Amino acid sequence: MTDGGGRRQRRAYIGSFTAAGGPGILTATVAPDNGALTVVSGTDGLADPSYLALAPDGDTLYAVSETAEGAVAAYRVNGDRPEPAGRPVSVGGDGPTHLSLYAGHVLTANYGSGTVTAVPVRPDGTLARSASGILRHTGSGPHAQRQQGPHAHQVLPDPSGRWAVSVDLGTDSVRVCTLADGAPAVHRETALRPGSGPRHLAFHPDGAHAYVLNELAPTVTVCHWDAADGLLKPLTEVPVLPGAPAGDAYPSGIAVSSDGRFVWTATRGEDVLSVLEVEPDGLRLSATVPCGGHWPRDITVSDCFLYTANERSGDVTWFALDPATGTPRRTGSLAVPAASCVIFAPA
Repeated sequence: MTDGGGRRQRRAYIGSFTAAGGPGILTATVAPDNGALTVVSGTDGLADPSYLALAPDGDTLYAVSETAEGAVAAYRVNGDRPEPAGRPVSVGGDGPTHLSLYAGHVLTANYGSGTVTAVPVRPDGTLARSASGILRHTGSGPHAQRQQGPHAHQVLPDPSGRWAVSVDLGTDSVRVCTLADGAPAVHRETALRPGSGPRHLAFHPDGAHAYVLNELAPTVTVCHWDAADGLLKPLTEVPVLPGAPAGDAYPSGIAVSSDGRFVWTATRGEDVLSVLEVEPDGLRLSATVPCGGHWPRDITVSDCFLYTANERSGDVTWFALDPATGTPRRTGSLAVPAASCVIFAPA
């Protein structure tokens, strides 16, 4: 699909929970002037495709199946509708919540089983028929209900591409990993504050800092990142809310501006987005605004717009970002039942 000038419109892909009435994976076009999303197609053949990732060339889309059986699937996206590129591949883990591409593999973080799985990617972008290796996290934390064992929540490569980091809510730690004979292997494990419950991590564009969003405490842990040694060093922990929440806050998503000046977080229990200004080796909370729906599961920043996938209200909302303050201003919304994430094709 092209715009009025004959240029191909940029694509966005939206994941959702089919078990809660979600449509599966949606493809949408992105309006360059206001960031508005318009759905052009969808595919519902995969159960609970809650998180998505694109190959660097934008031609292959990967999705987890966040089920007890746990799987990952590949799709061709040359046209408007993603088409399956082979059968889903088991990840040998329960409840994969996140995936990323690293060193010729798709890595999945499997929350229920507390594992990280590596599935080889063939040269044509399709997936091998089985996983090449599984890393089993070990440990626990002080939270009696949420930290009885490991819960890998995210896995992603660092900016150098040398390392993969896995964030574990159940063990209050981040593991820096490599691949050994196709299997994830721990290089170093970094302990965070007991009971913080780390959920997601985002790197600063300087490649020397990382921010870990904690789900069990509404905070961000600011870390120094040494890509040469694969060393993550916690520096300080800052709140993402202006006051103590009435109950569990459930922070969820985190994003960093391309110029490195701002960090944004989403908090489900409060239905807010928080703006944090980047300071030397720290952050400062400067504002909170409503997320535009209920239960913002994930956030994404693309160009000068921020998008929230509001799971329980069933919509994706977008915001224009003030270039001076980083404050989001709501500009539109799209109904997507049980929305879980939004990602964007390369510009």
